[in-house]
Amino acid sequence: MANCITRHIPNTITCCNLLSGCMAVIAACGGCVRTAFLWIIAGAAFDFCDGLSARLLHAYSPLGKELDSLADLTTFGLAPALLCRNLLSGIEWQAGQAFIPYIALILAAFSALRLAKFNIDERQTTSFLGLAVPADALFWCGICLWLQGASSPVVGWIVIAGIILFSFLLISEIPMFSLKFKNLGWHDNYIRYIFLAGSAILALAFGIKGVAPIILWYIILSVCTCRK
Repeated sequence: MANCITRHIPNTITCCNLLSGCMAVIAACGGCVRTAFLWIIAGAAFDFCDGLSARLLHAYSPLGKELDSLADLTTFGLAPALLCRNLLSGIEWQAGQAFIPYIALILAAFSALRLAKFNIDERQTTSFLGLAVPADALFWCGICLWLQGASSPVVGWIVIAGIILFSFLLISEIPMFSLKFKNLGWHDNYIRYIFLAGSAILALAFGIKGVAPIILWYIILSVCTCRK
């Protein structure tokens, strides 16, 4: 009986991630950027805990793997894409350009591609190839906080360029380091310590909006320290 209950714990936590994503989608559709951001943060916490609980309880399952991807697509794919669509909807586009805000939805499509690729790629056990979807989602939450209320088409085109770039990063072969510590030694974790130190400075400088520059810092460190 205990084993039966134990094996369902990770999937239950994953469902909490999915529900957080649903709440983030509702908030994003209503234009509530901060609320959506908080739900995405909650989803990220559940996403971390479901994997941790599966490892601790030895409760891995094919069902859990697929459920995790579906939850991640909602929380880290659809929700930030809708936030970006709302941001672009506030831009004063010219006549005939009403379709442009919907370009943001390609973030959801490329997030799905990223998750599907991750599920069948056995090379990404200790690090990542391409940008992970939670990092992508957090970046766009930060950008939407920074640019909330923007109306200039110039800002809109910059955002679109960023969406295209980050869609590429999601499915790229660029090595990205993981934040998982196997030990506390400097030699094996120096890049993680450097990242955390820089992130603390950015968080103190910019507060909740610092999440966007923190993700940029992560990408820059990954690119500069990648090994073939």
